Amino acid sequence: MAENTPMVTPTPIAPQLNRSTPEKKKQHPKSEKGVLALERTLVYIFLILLTLLCLVPFWILFVNASRTTPEIRSSFSFIPGGAFFTNLNNLFHTDNFPVGRALINSMLIAFCSAILSTYFSALTAYATEVYQFKLKKFVETFILAIMMIPTQVATMGLVMICMQANLFNQFWIIIIPSIAAPTVYFYMKQYLASVLPYEIVEAARVDGAGELRIFHTIILPILKPAIAVQFIFAYVASWNNYFMPSMLLNDAKKYTIPILIGQLQSSSPDTFDLGKIYMLMFIAVFPTLLIYLIFSRGIIKNLTNGAVKG
Repeated sequence: MAENTPMVTPTPIAPQLNRSTPEKKKQHPKSEKGVLALERTLVYIFLILLTLLCLVPFWILFVNASRTTPEIRSSFSFIPGGAFFTNLNNLFHTDNFPVGRALINSMLIAFCSAILSTYFSALTAYATEVYQFKLKKFVETFILAIMMIPTQVATMGLVMICMQANLFNQFWIIIIPSIAAPTVYFYMKQYLASVLPYEIVEAARVDGAGELRIFHTIILPILKPAIAVQFIFAYVASWNNYFMPSMLLNDAKKYTIPILIGQLQSSSPDTFDLGKIYMLMFIAVFPTLLIYLIFSRGIIKNLTNGAVKG
C-alpha cells in the first residue's frame, strides 16, 4: 500500500521591487567636446592677454630706444623709429662713458653675488633643517628677524666701515655681503623641509660619507629647482643694485650699469638724450633675460623629473 505524500502548494512569490537607482543621462560626446573646446579657448585667451601685458613694456622700451629725444617727448607711439643705430652709436661713443666695461662689471658682480647667495643659503638651510642643537630656534628666529631690517640701513653701516678702512673701488666689498641673504635662506629652508628624505641622509652617514659630501652629492641635487629660482632673483637684485655700488665705486672703470643710467638721467640739459637712456636700458635687459632663459629650463626639467627617484 503506497504512502500518501502530502501535496505541497507553491507559495506565491512577491514581485520584487526595482530598487536600482535610475541611470544618469549621459551627455552627448559632441556637447562634451564643445564645452572642453570652449574652456581651452578661454584659457588660451587669458594666457595670451597675460603674455601681451608682459611683452608690452619691452616693446615700448625698444620703440623708445629707436626714437630721438624730440620724438619721445612729443608723442607716444607703438611704431619703432629710425634712430636705433644712431642712439646705439652715440651711446658707445660718448666720452668717459664706458658702457662695455660697465656691462662686464655688472655681470661679474651679479654672477658672483648670486652664486654665493644661493650656495651659502642652501648650506645654512641644510644645517638648520638636519642638525639638532640647543640654540636652533634662536638661530632660525634671528635669521628671519634680519629680514625686517631695511637693506639701506645695513648698507650704510657697511659703507661707514669701508670709509674708515679706505676700501673703495673693490668688487669683493660688494660681492661678499651677498652671502647673508635671509630671504633666500628662508625659501631654501621651506623647500628642503618639504622634499628632503631624512633616510637618505642617515644611510649616507652609515656608509661613511662626510657632511660636505652629503650636501654636495645629495642635498644640492634635491635643491636644484629652488637654487635655480633664487639664483635668478639674486642675479636680478644684484644687477639692479644702485645704492651700494654708487657709494663704494668712484672710478669710471669700475662703474656698473645702474650707475651709468643714473649719470645719463642727471646729465645737463645740453647733453641730456632720452634716446641714449632708453638704449642703455634696452641693452641692460638682455643679460637678465639670458639668465632667466637658461635657469628656467632647469626649473621645469627638475620639477618634471624629480630630484630623487625612488
